[in-house]
Amino acid sequence: MASYSFAQVDVFGSGRLTGNPLAVVVDADALDAGEMQAFARWTGLSETTFLLRPTDPAADYRVRIFTPSRELPFAGHPTLGSAAVWLTTGVPSRSPGLVLQECGAGLVPVRVEGDRLAFAAPPLTRFEPVAEELLGRIAAGFGVDRAAILDASWLVNGPEWIGLRFGSAEQVLGLRLDPAGLSGLDLGVVGPHPAGGEVQVEVRAFIPGEAVAEDPVTGSLNAGLAHWMMATGQVPERYVAAQGRAVGAAGRVQLVRDDTGLWVGGQVAVVVTGHVTL
Repeated sequence: MASYSFAQVDVFGSGRLTGNPLAVVVDADALDAGEMQAFARWTGLSETTFLLRPTDPAADYRVRIFTPSRELPFAGHPTLGSAAVWLTTGVPSRSPGLVLQECGAGLVPVRVEGDRLAFAAPPLTRFEPVAEELLGRIAAGFGVDRAAILDASWLVNGPEWIGLRFGSAEQVLGLRLDPAGLSGLDLGVVGPHPAGGEVQVEVRAFIPGEAVAEDPVTGSLNAGLAHWMMATGQVPERYVAAQGRAVGAAGRVQLVRDDTGLWVGGQVAVVVTGHVTL
């Protein structure tokens, strides 16, 4: 066994301890995939990441991302949390104000603006309507009429999200999922808040069959939803999403499209530092 630097960070919070926690193990090149998965299962968090030496000479670091049961090629809050921890190591980035992360989905740029970070949303590799038969199963799982789902799309950017649009934030917050028959699906729901408020939409992320069945705040899902809703004219090119209220969090995700692409950002705070023996 060996000792590794460790941090636990709060990502996308709107205040102290209101976001999504992430465990990060630093300089973890000696660990194999089985050891990483075992530690991710032990932490019980939605994701745990491991910082490694990059294999791409353009990258500042490489990351592997694990849920309690599987490895992901990309995920949003682990990207921001991993970048925040990497920045504490004192290694200078190759470009001022920008960190370049290597992960299973490729290279992901991360902008650094004080305690706020933002990642460049990767392109959707699957962006198409959801089969009606599957939508019927999903509606039944939520205990709602099929007509309550106003629109749906596959939003695959690493995780294989199915985006579901409802008529209001109130409907989104009232959903209760029966996971029977839906294990293996990643379901993201969104509905608008009344105009003029602090946030424009409410988001929830359900992962039936996972140890963490509802993710507190989800960068990859918000990235996919923004691609979809901006393309269909449902949201402006700059808006704020709320997520986590149903599970006791109060996340805020800032979505901005500019001439360089779509950026997904939020606050990141390092809460715990120390060492782990693995």
